[in-house]
Amino acid sequence: MTVDGKTATIGDRIDPANAVVEVDGVRLPLDPQLRTWLIYKPAGVVSTMDDPQGRPVITDLVPKEPVTKPVGRLDLHSEGLMLLTNDGDLALRVTHPRYGIEKVYQVMTTTAATSRHTTALLDGVDLDDGFARAKKARIVSTHGDRSVVEVVMTEGRKREVRRLFEAVGLEVDRLVRVSIAGITDRTLTPGNYRPLSIDEIRSIYQKADASG
Repeated sequence: MTVDGKTATIGDRIDPANAVVEVDGVRLPLDPQLRTWLIYKPAGVVSTMDDPQGRPVITDLVPKEPVTKPVGRLDLHSEGLMLLTNDGDLALRVTHPRYGIEKVYQVMTTTAATSRHTTALLDGVDLDDGFARAKKARIVSTHGDRSVVEVVMTEGRKREVRRLFEAVGLEVDRLVRVSIAGITDRTLTPGNYRPLSIDEIRSIYQKADASG
């Protein structure tokens, strides 16, 4: 264990609000003012702190104090897991592409998906704001002309998953984010939230620092 870069010894005193404490090179979030919520964003809720059109926003669903901000985004019609936090270091590691944090999406399509589509998702396409590709893609199920396709992404550009699917010829009916950095929670229902545990927060730092 280290405190502010120095090896800790028995009897050391620390200021949890300011000290940087690491175990095996991974930071411990000790500041009592830090909050990180895992929330299931419902469809129809905007992933921002306010909305000029008066639509419901994600921050309406969590405590007002301390103020937490959305980490990344899900578009208005998408749903699933999001993080809200006042930990800027954590937010940076989740959102910046260089850390390679994986987000898993299950996409329900109104087009029957084939191996041609998953290959195209993996190969990537040029979108209007740059090249985009899935890190992983697999067909979970197909019934008639509808499929469920699971993709793993490490970026979070605006409507990126929807635009990627449309570009390879798959029409999206429903999009659900089911995992962030390996964190899942099938007990959360739309609009519900819970705090991340210290172990879950440490796992995000561990994965990000291994890639960054």
